[in-house]
Amino acid sequence: MQEEYFNDVKSRLKRKEKVSCAWLHMASNVSAEIMANAGFDVLLIDAEHSPVDYQTMLSMCQAIKAAGCVPFARAPWNDLISLKKICDCGVMGISVPYVNTAEEAREAVRRCKYPPFGIRGIAGSPRAAGYGMNRGGYLQRANEQNLVMVAIETVEGIDNLPEIMKTEELDGIFIGPMDLSTSMGKMGQISSPEVQEQIRRIEEIVVPSDKFLATVANDADHARTLYDRGYNLLVMMSDVVDLSKMAHKTVQNFREYLAQEAARKEES
Repeated sequence: MQEEYFNDVKSRLKRKEKVSCAWLHMASNVSAEIMANAGFDVLLIDAEHSPVDYQTMLSMCQAIKAAGCVPFARAPWNDLISLKKICDCGVMGISVPYVNTAEEAREAVRRCKYPPFGIRGIAGSPRAAGYGMNRGGYLQRANEQNLVMVAIETVEGIDNLPEIMKTEELDGIFIGPMDLSTSMGKMGQISSPEVQEQIRRIEEIVVPSDKFLATVANDADHARTLYDRGYNLLVMMSDVVDLSKMAHKTVQNFREYLAQEAARKEES
């Protein structure tokens, strides 16, 4: 079976269009299916800060594809083995964390690409190649269609960003605001003037370039503000975090109701 292998999201990002995205932290094919059915363009499976393993990632990719969404993943590290196995699960985009130098960026891309451009190991049996039924279509087009972005999460990375941007076949830059603020001694203080100044340095380099710019938005309203500043891919919610917020709000409302009910009984 020879299926066409085409990454519409990569094409849209190359045109600097706006793409919607959400985190998958729950390590669940069920939450992946729910989020995909909600209509996001991309779902970003987090293998860095969640308990997801490769088997789970594969089943999540199946759920995402079935709903017509595009699966991306954040790798646990800039590591040859993990990047290869993530690619073999069938993701169509990878975010590589904590890249600080042009050499690290080049290695990230090489580890996600087949020879002769890269060093990714070749096999026709993984899910990405249709379990052997689409090896020709996939192996011929994976280098072209799979997307690679690197995360800039330190001032060192920002200082080296002009050289990082020269990396051949690097598609985009992801700003990791929490790690960036922490690397500056301002853990969690993303809105501080010093952190925002460093973020603007990244924006000034990436927005006018041919590479897309991505980061995390607090919600859809914050995403609109960032899109207007030139961002192209924004992660605007998380299955874990937003469920947690909703659960907490629901319980708080219930407890307030109980308190009001008790107050009414005392008054009567």
